Amino acid sequence: MGQWVYMNGKTVPAEEAVISPYDHGFLYGDGVFEGIRIYGGRVFKLREHIERLFASARALMIVMPGSVEQMIESVLQLVKMNECEDGYVRITVSRGVGLGLDPRVCKCATVIVMTDKLALYPPEMYTNGLEVVTVSTRIPPAQSIEPRVKSLGKYLCNIQAKIEANRVGAGEGLMLNIEGYVAEATGDNIFLIKNGRIMTPPSYAGILEGITRNTVMELARAREYPLRESLFTLFDVYTSDECFLTGTAAEVIPVVRVDGRTIGAGIPGPITLDLISAFRELTQSEGMRA
Repeated sequence: MGQWVYMNGKTVPAEEAVISPYDHGFLYGDGVFEGIRIYGGRVFKLREHIERLFASARALMIVMPGSVEQMIESVLQLVKMNECEDGYVRITVSRGVGLGLDPRVCKCATVIVMTDKLALYPPEMYTNGLEVVTVSTRIPPAQSIEPRVKSLGKYLCNIQAKIEANRVGAGEGLMLNIEGYVAEATGDNIFLIKNGRIMTPPSYAGILEGITRNTVMELARAREYPLRESLFTLFDVYTSDECFLTGTAAEVIPVVRVDGRTIGAGIPGPITLDLISAFRELTQSEGMRA
């Protein structure tokens, strides 16, 4: 799987998909990216991901070659060539080639699309639940890096947070913002449930507005679960009845312990399980077929 790679308008064998050592993404983390799931040969929420990619590029003044429609077609073509039935699409766009911080040295963006397998967590964690720890690495404030831009450079903080979680054997690391409010996990959005009400941090908490997050919110509203976007602290996490994370790679995964505190009954709760089931059902029926 992943034997062909789309690179700068051409489809080439994976071993020939190489970038210049002067590429701004490699040198400075100057670029944007998207990760997209494939279920049963259908690329899930492809348009939403591509539109977010273009929005991120526009915010950083990276000129995307081609249109949203052309990028969608390129992804579908690659998925078909690589015969991907279930897997992952990674799109990486850098500002281009040029030495020096000044973005004006880069004349043309570098665009790479590849496919592969991806399993973020072992299957038993979806059944038994995840243990999470709060990490010391904070989400960068919007005054420094706009959180709604899915940029390469921003994720160094997420990697540092993941290292912290790995050191103590936790399944995931929970990140706070500068003000001390809960923001997100290293690669996922967070949801709490208390007295049947669902709560998730708003965008101004410093989160990436996840495609899976928005999908789960739509599913929750369709089931008439009370839902609101609101700031909350670790106290709210510790005293919640249920907790779960969402992300393209993670999908929807329950959390049963945070910082040594048992969440609810210590097992995935009924609302979490209902939303997991609804999300999995949706992935089997929705998406663009290659």
